[in-house]
Formats: sequence, C-alpha cells, structure tokens
Amino acid sequence: MSDTTSGQEQRQRRGIRLTIAFVLTFILIVVAGFIHRIGQPRLMSDGELQANGLYLMDPPRDFGDFSLIDHRGEPFTPASLEDQWTLVFFGFTYCPDICPTTMAFLDQFVGQLEGTEAKDTQVVMISVDPARDTVEQLASYVPYFNKDFTGVTGEFLDLFRFATALNTPFRKVAGQGEDYQVDHSANVVLINPRGHYHGFFKAPLDLAKMKVTYRAARYIWDH
Repeated sequence: MSDTTSGQEQRQRRGIRLTIAFVLTFILIVVAGFIHRIGQPRLMSDGELQANGLYLMDPPRDFGDFSLIDHRGEPFTPASLEDQWTLVFFGFTYCPDICPTTMAFLDQFVGQLEGTEAKDTQVVMISVDPARDTVEQLASYVPYFNKDFTGVTGEFLDLFRFATALNTPFRKVAGQGEDYQVDHSANVVLINPRGHYHGFFKAPLDLAKMKVTYRAARYIWDH
C-alpha cells in the first residue's frame, strides 16, 4: 500500500470520527434543550389551569385581618403569609383519612420543588377542630409529616371566619359524641406573597398537574 493511499484512509477515518462526534454533539444539544424547556414554567390559559385543577382568583383577594396561633406558640397573622407562597390546607388531627393523606401528599410535593420555589414555599394546616387541636396537639402532629410545615389553631369563630374568607367553610358532624368528625374541603388554597387569596387546587390532587400549575401561577404572577 502506498503512502498516498494510507494517508487518504487516515483522512477518511478522521473525517468519519469528526462527523460522528458532530452528530452526537448535535443530538446532546437538542436533548438538553428539550429537557430544559420541559423544566421551565410556561404561560397557561385559565382553561388550561382549570383543566389541571387550579382555579385562580381574578384579581387575587385580600381576605382581611386575622389573629391565630401556630403550633410553635407564635402568633399567626397576615404578616405570616407575606413574602412567600403559601399552600393552606384545612384539616384536623383526628381526621382518619383525607387529612393525613393530603399532608403526606404536600410533603411529597414540596420535596420535589427546587431552587427559589423550594425556598419561598410554605405549607400551613389550619385546624377546623380547635376544641381538640390545641397547640400541643398540633405540635405532635404536623411536624410528623414535615418539620417545616406549620399547624395553626385559634378560637372557633376566628378560624371559621378565616376559612369562610377562603371559600372553605367547615362544620362539625352532629350526633357522634366525643369521637365526632368535621366536614371540610380537601382543596388546597394558594396564597401569594402579598398575603392575598390567589386561588385553590381542587381535590383530588394530582402531583404532576399540581407541579405544572403551581409553576405556571408563579410565572404569571412574575410576568
């Protein structure tokens, strides 16, 4: 084999390697771009949001003043809802099914948030059973699901007014003695960083849909 033929074969092999490297790099760029776009929030219409379970208030509603107490013994007031996004669930510690299921779901949800979303999202459970849900009772219940979650209780009328302002009234089921249940909504209320009623995630909750709509709501708010 001549030196000329050998040189041509080497150039051909080098050309093939360069072509393969170019194609692989191009594929990696395309795939990375696709994954990046999937991970980015996008603008969604009201119809799309509602189809995925999120109903936004237009405009968000200032639901007034309130004074409650959290499971750490600290005051829970409008200032507790400012400068962060808040997911509010109304439940009670003696609830047999919906409440523990929803609290576990919310723990899973916030566990999948990243970056700024993880840092400025808080979860609050508001008691609909203040007669039994004392500060001490909430302190032994709420952190079981997530140490960063906040449980809130207070006087019955204060809690009822707070729940009604967020379209989530509740009522004690009559005729059950000391082991009574409380009828309440399984929706999760969304409060924006101004402390206003921004909307709600309608039950039953779906993790994938809630992640998409939550990010969309934040994106709409920022833009």
